[in-house]
Amino acid sequence: MTNRNNNKPNPDDRSDNVEKLQALIQNTEDKMHKAEISMEFSGSKQQEQIKAKNKRRAESIQGFREEIKDEAHKGE
Repeated sequence: MTNRNNNKPNPDDRSDNVEKLQALIQNTEDKMHKAEISMEFSGSKQQEQIKAKNKRRAESIQGFREEIKDEAHKGE
């Protein structure tokens, strides 16, 4: 059995945070696009679920963009 008390947390390295956020935006936009295509083959209940999920995805993208702005201001 491993003693978990000896584990040290990883250092908080945010040097590549903007790149990670940009990748998250791209990935989320790709998922939104694929979901919109799948709506053509979905029933009305599934379409509503997809619309709701894409709305949440759009909100996430907005949050990612705000984080990118914050990171840019930290570098100034």
